[in-house]
Parts: sequence; structure tokens; C-alpha cells
Amino acid sequence: MRLGLSFVLICVASLCSQDLRAQDMLQGVDLAQPAYSKAELTRADIEAALLHRKSGHKIDLSEKSLNGLDLSGLDLHGVDFRAARMNKTSLAGARLDDAILDQAWLIEADLTGASLKGAHAFAAQMQRMRADRADFAHARLAGDLTGASARGANFSEADLSADMKNQSMGLMRAVLRSAMLEGARFHKANLASADLRFARAAGADFSEANLKGADAAGADLTGVNWTGAMTDGLDLDSAQIDAAAGSALAGAQNIDRARVK
Repeated sequence: MRLGLSFVLICVASLCSQDLRAQDMLQGVDLAQPAYSKAELTRADIEAALLHRKSGHKIDLSEKSLNGLDLSGLDLHGVDFRAARMNKTSLAGARLDDAILDQAWLIEADLTGASLKGAHAFAAQMQRMRADRADFAHARLAGDLTGASARGANFSEADLSADMKNQSMGLMRAVLRSAMLEGARFHKANLASADLRFARAAGADFSEANLKGADAAGADLTGVNWTGAMTDGLDLDSAQIDAAAGSALAGAQNIDRARVK
């Protein structure tokens, strides 16, 4: 019996450790160092590259330090920003459709009103990012958006689910912990196993969204549109929900612990 319990504890600790490695890449990173706080290019440099972009050719800005630049309003569709560092960079109103943002750093970046339709952001660091009214339709987001602001943003048909095929680094999924998602649209979005703990999603649209196994403990889900949503296994421990939402949340976990308004 002791051996069995020890084995279980070891396995749980291992899974937790993998999840932390996957989602918390900030551990041990000094964000004050130049690679994460300075820029090696200017807006003019990037504008010149865009001006001379040949049809069918992608601009490669992977692994570049672009921290703090004002890139607002630029047409950056399809640009490869893989592992680029864009902390506190302004991309407000920019077009980033189909851009590659895998492992990119966008901590406290400003994407207000930006278009990221079809963008791919796997293992991206987007903590405290501002993305109010941004368009993430059809995007693949499996990164850390803890504390991000995405009020009125569009995540329709976006994939924010856990990657169950590639877990060598642990469970990769969208982390929207404590994010501000009031009025955001998640119509037909895939949020399976996503982390929505303590998110402020009052008035959000989750119609026909997949929320199976997602964790929304402590979240504000009042005024939410649940029409056609898949909520089996959705954890609602201490979450705020409307009394009328009961039937739509019949398959959710800990609904008896939710705070009904």
C-alpha cells in the first residue's frame, strides 16, 4: 500500500513538473537582459524589409530582439517571428494574419485591435498582453496569456486546446488564468483542457465551443452564451454562473460549488 501511494505521488509530481516546464518558461530568465528588453532592429528596418518583400517569400524575423519597438499598423502577415522577443512591443492595429509566433515572447506587448487570423502561437509567452478587440479567428494558441486583456476579442474557431500528441515538454495549452475576457467571442473555439481559472469572462460568447475538461475555477462566467457548448468535465469550482445556465452546464464538474447569481 505504501509503495502504491508513493508511486502515485511521484507520478503526480512528475506531471506537475512537466506542466510547469511547458507553461512557465520565465523561470530562470532575466527579462532585464538586452535580449529581452532591447531591440536589434528599428521600425525603419522592418518597413524596408516589408517594402522589398517578394511575392510568395516570407520575411524571417525569427529569434530577433524587437522589444519595445513601435510596429503598430504594419502589415506583418505571414512573417516568421518564431522565438522572437517582442516584450512591450506595440503591434496595435497591425496585421499578423498567418504569422508564425511559436515560442515568441510578447510579455506586456500591445496588440489592441490587431488581426491575427490563422496565426500560429505555440509555447508563446503572452503574459499581461493587451489584445482588446484583437481578431484571433482560426488561430492556434497554446501559450501563456496569464493576466492578458482581450476584452471584446474574437477567438471564433480558434484552437486553444491542449496538445495531446506532443507532450515531451509537458501539457501545452492556452493559459488564460486571470485574463480579462469580457465580451470576447469564442464561437466554435476549441478550449478543451484550457486553463481559464479566475478569468473575467462576463458576457463572453462560448456558443458551440468545446470546453471539455477545461478548468474555469473561480472564473466570472455571468451573462455567458452557452448555446451548443460542450461542457463535459468543465471545472466550475467557485466560478460565478447564472442560474439559467444550469441545463447547459449539466456535464460540468463541481457545479454544486459554483456561485450562482
